[in-house]
Amino acid sequence: MTLRRTGAVALLAVVLGITPGPAARAADNDTVARGQMVDLIAREIAMLASQTGIATIDPRVLDAMREVPRHAFVPEVLRPYAYLPQPLPVTPEQNLAAPLLIALMTHLVEVQPDDIVFETGTGAGYHAAVLSRLAAHVYSVEVVEGLADHAARLLKDLGYDNVDVLADDGYYGWAAHAPYDAIVVKEAIDHLPQPLLSQLKRGGRMVIPLGPPDGPQYLTLVRRDEAGELREQRIMPVRFSPLQGGERL
Repeated sequence: MTLRRTGAVALLAVVLGITPGPAARAADNDTVARGQMVDLIAREIAMLASQTGIATIDPRVLDAMREVPRHAFVPEVLRPYAYLPQPLPVTPEQNLAAPLLIALMTHLVEVQPDDIVFETGTGAGYHAAVLSRLAAHVYSVEVVEGLADHAARLLKDLGYDNVDVLADDGYYGWAAHAPYDAIVVKEAIDHLPQPLLSQLKRGGRMVIPLGPPDGPQYLTLVRRDEAGELREQRIMPVRFSPLQGGERL
């Protein structure tokens, strides 16, 4: 991460009136900050309702985000800023998505307690941790082997035992555990990946940023009905990094 980017994060913190507290008060500060983050998500969703058609987020999703320690999934230097309403870098090439988008994507796939969920783009593991509070099991794939290994260790250390992480190309899913009730794709691609569609069960939901890397992208909800037919619904314009793997690297 560059010094310029760190400075931008720090400046935003000052503008929002959020400043890191002493280490002795870190745990209390993090709990308060998570509550503030969730409150802000609710306000942002309400402001976007005319665009997305979504006025409120499932309370279970907000409770999960209030519980999961986002600061544990970002580099040490950025932990004081973990609950700001913006993406944060976890590596020079990859970001942890803004809390609003994580909440919205999770809400859209309507995860139920008995659901089996697939996620591509594990990153540091934060979104998988959130999903794990809602689902029976989460299977997550990360194309960068070192990052996958780190996420697997971190999730285990933090007690998220119903998450499995695989270093592989998420475009092809994880067929051994399919079909899935919900699929979350956290990187942009200009088409619906057929391997993932084939692993989405009837009645299942998939959320995906659809669009080219250098063109318009839309957060899109895909449903497979009980007859096996697919329906797509555009939710809002977004900007995600490209889905990596294979010829897409």
